[in-house]
Amino acid sequence: MDDSQTAAPPSRGPSPRRLAGALLGLVHGHAALFSEEIREQQARTVALLILTGLCVLFGLLLIVGLSAALLILFWDSYRFWVISLLCLFYALGLLGCAASLVQRMRNAPAPFSASLEELARDREQLLP
Repeated sequence: MDDSQTAAPPSRGPSPRRLAGALLGLVHGHAALFSEEIREQQARTVALLILTGLCVLFGLLLIVGLSAALLILFWDSYRFWVISLLCLFYALGLLGCAASLVQRMRNAPAPFSASLEELARDREQLLP
C-alpha cells in the first residue's frame, strides 16, 4: 500500500481549540453586554417607579386640598384663596410628573436591543 493513501490529509480549517476559544469569546462578550443592559433597565425602572410615586403623592395632595377647599369655601374667603393656590401648585406638580412619566415610557428603547443587534451582526458574519 502507498503511504500517501493511508496518511490523513492535513487540516485546513480552524482547530477545535481555536474554534472553542472564539465561541467562548463571543459568549463572554454577549454576557457582558446583557448584564450591562440589565443594569440600565434596572436604573430606568427605579426612575419610573419614583416618578409614579410622585404622581400618586401629588394626586393625593390635590384631593386633600380640594376637600379642604370645599369645607372652608363658605368660612373665610382668604383661606379659600390660599388653599386654591396650594391645589394649583399640587395640580401642576401632578401634571408635570405625569407628562414626564408618559414621555419616558413612550421614548424608552426596546429592552435588550443592543444585545439583539450584536447577535444579528454575529450571525451575519458567521453565516455565508
